Amino acid sequence: MLSDALQAAIDNKTKPLGSLGMLESLAHWIGLIQRTVRPALRQPAILVFAGDHGVVAEKVSPYPQDVTWQMVENFLAGGAAINVFARQHGCTLQVVDAGVNHDFAARAGLVDRKVGYGTRNFASEPAMTAEQCVLAMARGAELVAGLNGNVVGFGEMGIGNSTAAAALMHLLTGAPLADCVGAGAGMDAAGVAHKREVIERAVAKHDVTAPLDVLATFGGFEIAMMAGAMLAAAERRMVVLIDGFIVTSALLVVARLQPAVLDYCVFSHCSDERGHRTMLEHLGARPLLQLGLRLGEGSGCALALPLLQAAVNFLCEMATFESALVSGKDA
Repeated sequence: MLSDALQAAIDNKTKPLGSLGMLESLAHWIGLIQRTVRPALRQPAILVFAGDHGVVAEKVSPYPQDVTWQMVENFLAGGAAINVFARQHGCTLQVVDAGVNHDFAARAGLVDRKVGYGTRNFASEPAMTAEQCVLAMARGAELVAGLNGNVVGFGEMGIGNSTAAAALMHLLTGAPLADCVGAGAGMDAAGVAHKREVIERAVAKHDVTAPLDVLATFGGFEIAMMAGAMLAAAERRMVVLIDGFIVTSALLVVARLQPAVLDYCVFSHCSDERGHRTMLEHLGARPLLQLGLRLGEGSGCALALPLLQAAVNFLCEMATFESALVSGKDA
């Protein structure tokens, strides 16, 4: 079996058994994804999906909605954290307008897949129509089909999207809402309480339980587009690199639709946003890093890329006891 062959290859490297810790399980996981004992990472890409949310009308964020399009401009100018980290690791970065409430001039680096000018306010009506949700997912799948590599990381930008993600988490995991709602971009305690109350009212208003209905009612265009892209990436047997709270909320939907997608996921980190650790536990995930991040943008994906490369490299390049003429452990 491939799993046994991978474990034997890992155990036969010139090191004590298990001494590379999580790098060993990561190498094993990537080998299973790629179905080989000699995995390789090719042309890793990070897709950053941007979208606006009508629920910001309920004052659930300390930042105005304009920050979404302003940060997209910052991404395109190369000035955001994800730009810095992607450049550092030679990673392709695509910035996707999934549904920003702004008209961007066409330019290199911006991928226009706009479904609408932001979602509607889910406090009063569903965020998306079913048709818009399906369209967003299809456009995400199309983007992944156009990639040349075998590793794709997911990031996002959207003022108000932590509110959408908290609602998705509550409905898809059954976790108490108090455990799902956090500070997002920096709300104080009163702001967090208000955000929770907005979601409580909305959940009481909308009687939805099926994953796609939950996504359409409470999600965002960028979240739906990521969900479609994740499904397509798993179908292509790519390594699917998961970022923080918002990205994981998209995966919650996907995992309900196609649980096997989790077999292709690597979880880059556990963020400091309230609820993310519970999300990861619900998915049975083991994150690589815990750095106190709560930025989004795919920043955790970019920071985890060197660990993926190290795992693949030791499996493919490190000497075995036989090749190095090193004595193994005594029987």
